[in-house]
Amino acid sequence: MLGDSITAGFGLARGEGPPARIEALLRARGRPVRVLDAGVSGDTTAGGRARLEWALADRPHAVIVALGGNDGLRGLTPAQMRGNLVAILDALARRNLPVLLAGMIAPPNLGAEYGREFAAVFSDLARDRPDIVFYPFLLEGIAGDPALNQPDRIHPTARGAQLLAERILPAIETLLDRVRPL
Repeated sequence: MLGDSITAGFGLARGEGPPARIEALLRARGRPVRVLDAGVSGDTTAGGRARLEWALADRPHAVIVALGGNDGLRGLTPAQMRGNLVAILDALARRNLPVLLAGMIAPPNLGAEYGREFAAVFSDLARDRPDIVFYPFLLEGIAGDPALNQPDRIHPTARGAQLLAERILPAIETLLDRVRPL
């Protein structure tokens, strides 16, 4: 799971972040998987792009790309984000790795036009690449709920991370069904 502080489980105990919660849910469903946490707090899509080779060193069989939140928090242009995500998706395609792209929504303080352009990056990539699994908003049902977020109102609590894992699980199972047998 290539991501940022959400993936890394910022502010949570070891084992409470989304990768660990996703792994536990999949194992409970009889899928003997290991979900690698390739989340780095503060990472933008550019950071994810720069460390992609490092993240692939463990030779994953599929990749969840969960980047973009920090691009929005820093007000980086949607065009920059798109370029970085395209480069990441192209690199993964060259390796024939199945991909799940988890979308993000821009903070509202950047304006409606920025928000539309930002969201369109994810939906356009999903439309243009029918081979990827698309989950439109990583924090669906979690963002904005004080009971599911830490005091910073950005990072999920342990319960929020569990809910994130539960909600994205069907998309991840679709992703896993695309993994080629070894």
